[in-house]
Amino acid sequence: MKVASFEDLKVWQDTRDFVKSIYEIATTDSFKKDYGLKDQIQRAAVSIMNNIAEGFERNNNKEFITFLKYSKGSAGEVRSTLCCLRFELHFESLF
Repeated sequence: MKVASFEDLKVWQDTRDFVKSIYEIATTDSFKKDYGLKDQIQRAAVSIMNNIAEGFERNNNKEFITFLKYSKGSAGEVRSTLCCLRFELHFESLF
């Protein structure tokens, strides 16, 4: 199957679903106290999806790979932010 646009990419479709999940998580009570953390995780998640799209649109495999690496970095940022949230929730439970 020929991929005509970034929307055809399975990885982009999966990432779109992931972004939806992150936005749902960001509306939970855990994020109500920390708007900065909420903004950070949402922006990082969207960055994953946008970098896949931008890299594909470059029509150059080398550049596409570069943008996939950027996406991977943004995925690490999301994971790190989730770790901060877990730490914050654990810390609050101590008091």
